[in-house]
Amino acid sequence: MCKNCKGKPYYITTAIAYTSRKPHIGNSYEIVLTDAIARYKRMQGYDVLFQTGTDEHGQKIETYAQAEGCTPKEYVDKVAGEIKDICDVLNTSYDKFIRTTDPDHEKVVQKIFKKLYEQDDIYKGSYEGLYCTPCESFWTESQLVDGKCPTCGGEVKPMKEEAYFLRLSKYQKQLEEFIEQNPDFIYPESRKKEMLNNFIKPGLQDLCVSRTSFKWGIPVDFDPDHVVYVWIDALSNYITGLGYDPDGSSEKYKKFWPADAHIIGKDIVRFHTIYWPIMLMALGEPLPKQVYGHPWLLFGEDKMSKSRGNVIYADALSKLIGVDAVRYYLLSEMPFASDGSITYDTIIERFNSDLANTLGNLVNRTIAMNKKYFGGVVQEPVEAEPVDDELKAFALDTVKRVDAQIEKFHISDALEEVINLAKRCNKYIDETAPWALAKDESKKARLGTVLYNLLEGIRFVAVLIEPFMPDTHKAILAQINCDVKDYDSLFDFGGLKAGTELCDPTPLFVRIDPEKLYAEIDAMQKASADKSITEIEAEATEPIAEEIGIEDFGKSDIRVGEVLACEKVKKSKKLLKFTVADGFGERTIVSGIAMYYKPEELVGKKVLFVANLKPVKLCGVESCGMILSAEKGDKLTLITVDNAIANGSKIV
Repeated sequence: MCKNCKGKPYYITTAIAYTSRKPHIGNSYEIVLTDAIARYKRMQGYDVLFQTGTDEHGQKIETYAQAEGCTPKEYVDKVAGEIKDICDVLNTSYDKFIRTTDPDHEKVVQKIFKKLYEQDDIYKGSYEGLYCTPCESFWTESQLVDGKCPTCGGEVKPMKEEAYFLRLSKYQKQLEEFIEQNPDFIYPESRKKEMLNNFIKPGLQDLCVSRTSFKWGIPVDFDPDHVVYVWIDALSNYITGLGYDPDGSSEKYKKFWPADAHIIGKDIVRFHTIYWPIMLMALGEPLPKQVYGHPWLLFGEDKMSKSRGNVIYADALSKLIGVDAVRYYLLSEMPFASDGSITYDTIIERFNSDLANTLGNLVNRTIAMNKKYFGGVVQEPVEAEPVDDELKAFALDTVKRVDAQIEKFHISDALEEVINLAKRCNKYIDETAPWALAKDESKKARLGTVLYNLLEGIRFVAVLIEPFMPDTHKAILAQINCDVKDYDSLFDFGGLKAGTELCDPTPLFVRIDPEKLYAEIDAMQKASADKSITEIEAEATEPIAEEIGIEDFGKSDIRVGEVLACEKVKKSKKLLKFTVADGFGERTIVSGIAMYYKPEELVGKKVLFVANLKPVKLCGVESCGMILSAEKGDKLTLITVDNAIANGSKIV
């Protein structure tokens, strides 16, 4: 168990969310994951500071704002509000929500840039390379993957621009030595090997840290034609939020820095373990103790995308199944080092089995038995048997096991340990058979002991589950009428006081009826899809992508095909399975448009599809192509052509 941690500072952060669009539930995983760690550390007695926030500058934001007909600041105010609202809906306990448009942040970023320039860690030059607009990154030819951006897989285009550069190469050896001397700095091990072998050891190139091709950014105060690029602007939030200042930092900064953990997505590990440490080295500041690059949450086997019809939003799902159920699913379903998956079917399965049956039923029937046999008064445990010791040992060991899993950021395993304690309590019910003991008046003391042990086991569950499911924690403690809820009370089995009067049992989780839930989902999706044309036109238009050459367009073989048959894909409410006559025969194409069309409406239509797309399996069905549609806001329309055009005709 935790020792010597009382009052010890613990600083933990998420990556700051980019304010381009409202985040889907995959994006929300990180804030819930970090919140669970922060809450657990607080429970152990640490003085925790948990920071999250938004990244609000850049060319992409400027483009989105132009498409919306508003200023960049108006645009980011709206999206930052949505991001913060979702953090609040998910009951996250952040201590600071920083925005990179905060005046104090912008002022310090300018000071950081100037300090690095004056000490020759930043110099002025020009950049000629391959640029990816979505990632706002320059790349060399050798860094591309199949000719595309190695981060997002998008198109890149040649660009030349005057810029300031950070001397990464100057600090390469120092960074390598730091990583070797601090083996847990990059976590897990696979991410460390990737950074060392793929990026650092091949040789670091100096990093572009200013831009002149757009204006939505923090101005370089000594060269106003330039704005500070995302790396120095966004990454420095971790110290500006604490009160760092090159001219003299705050006491808060001195107390909490270096950070104990940066919790970030696996796709931005490079920025946090190469660019950020070198910035700190140049500033003469300590490096964070650990950077954990967590995996992604996928819908089925795919990344979430509105065009695929597989986007789930955390606030909408919370309305359907409750906030704690959403938190439970996110935390329990994500492995430590590999991508997790979310589907409505698995949500229902985990809710009904783990929450309703295992946890909810345990609490409900234990309190009900105590009400029935002892009028709701907790009895003194006076008649013990060996089976009791097994339950007590399991409960005490659970605390140690959860501690160990939290320390390694194995959050799903930590939560599983708590649920396993609930399962062990259910097994204890079967082993002791309270209903049988109740039939024998001479065993009333034994019955009271059994029920006490069950209620105390439930108290252990309630205390341990708080970081993961804070509302459930409160609900359980309220029903057993117990205010002994601190971490130290878990050092011994027996914190629940005899004589306590229990409250009436209330179901914590009511089993989900799959048909009813799917009907609610359909209604929610239909309400979104049935917006008026006026509402749709008022929404943001997707910015036009980067220019491509005719040779790039020619790589897509777009053909005309006739829909011969269409049906829903089993176990999916989003996908439709098309049988398409392509001019050469028939092919199967799966498309995520079930929320917009009924299958029978599509039979006989002539559609456009990408014929040379690599086949992929979706919910067990191999899809050989992609049907084209037009999307704006939440409105999607299938692209069809005149029936006179022959199947197999190529779009040129």
